[in-house]
Amino acid sequence: MKINIARILSFGLIAAMGIGMLAPYLAYADDDRAEASENASEESQDTASGTNISLTPVSKILQISSNSVYEDDFTVSNDGSSEMKIEVYAAPYSYVYSSEEDSYKLGFNNENNFTQISRWITFKTTGGGYEKKTEFTIQPNDSLDVHYKISTPDNVPAGGQYAVIFAHTLTGTVSANGIKTEASPGIIVYGRSTEGEAVVKAEISDLRVELGYTENNEYVNNFRASAKVKNSGNVDFNATGILKVEPILGGASYETPATSGRISVIPESELVVSDEWEDSPGFGLYKVTWTVTAGEETQTVEKVIFVNPLPAIIITILLLTIIIMCVIIRVKKRKERRSRLAI
Repeated sequence: MKINIARILSFGLIAAMGIGMLAPYLAYADDDRAEASENASEESQDTASGTNISLTPVSKILQISSNSVYEDDFTVSNDGSSEMKIEVYAAPYSYVYSSEEDSYKLGFNNENNFTQISRWITFKTTGGGYEKKTEFTIQPNDSLDVHYKISTPDNVPAGGQYAVIFAHTLTGTVSANGIKTEASPGIIVYGRSTEGEAVVKAEISDLRVELGYTENNEYVNNFRASAKVKNSGNVDFNATGILKVEPILGGASYETPATSGRISVIPESELVVSDEWEDSPGFGLYKVTWTVTAGEETQTVEKVIFVNPLPAIIITILLLTIIIMCVIIRVKKRKERRSRLAI
């Protein structure tokens, strides 16, 4: 008995094509993007090998106008076990594009039209004067109120102004175990000019919904969603992403918690908003919706995703191929039997 190899291969190809038709509904990607999210909280804390320093509050939002002075205080707490020397100063708050990683990275040395406020901030010294950088000493389990002021020039640009006030532990700080440590928690200052036009302009792009891979390129069933959000205006805005996974054939469901998925996007930056369902099921058919809102813009993408681990797909293709071969052999035998009977 001869088996038509060409016919077997053709049926195998058809089976493979059948599996391939599911490709638009499968999500296998190596998108490992991650982005720092600035979530509002009551306290900023930095711990480094025994050095424990915290700031309150974590951010300051204010309206600014030309030729004005704004004064306020923040609290620095020494939660460690030894005396702590610190210096406080202001730095630009901006993002810088990295061509190597094709993303924007947070930096504190890049000055632009939206970081001028960092040059307007001074701090009250122990002698009563004001300096751009000042040192203090805080005893263990004690706190210190630091007074600062923002003195604006005659012409404040329209839009937002952004800076970070750092409380940096000096090199001489020694932890309880005798190791020198450093830490630099910060307070983000969001200033918005009362003069000129505030332009909110958000651009949402590259919406993705897929299953993910780990950093070691190992397949996992976690649903992952991401999108790029660019700020082409002159004031900051919040961007949020809501991932919603609904089972079509029954099973667990997921929706982004209301307390997560939000980032603050400042001018001249493009950040990534993302979410991931880490405990997603290992098998099933799901309708996935990813909605991103940034400023006054909203975009949504929907997808039907078949969750099926790669080994199972390979086994399925092999089983289909074996079944097809068995059917071909049986049909061939029947034809030969009929031929013999006809003679």
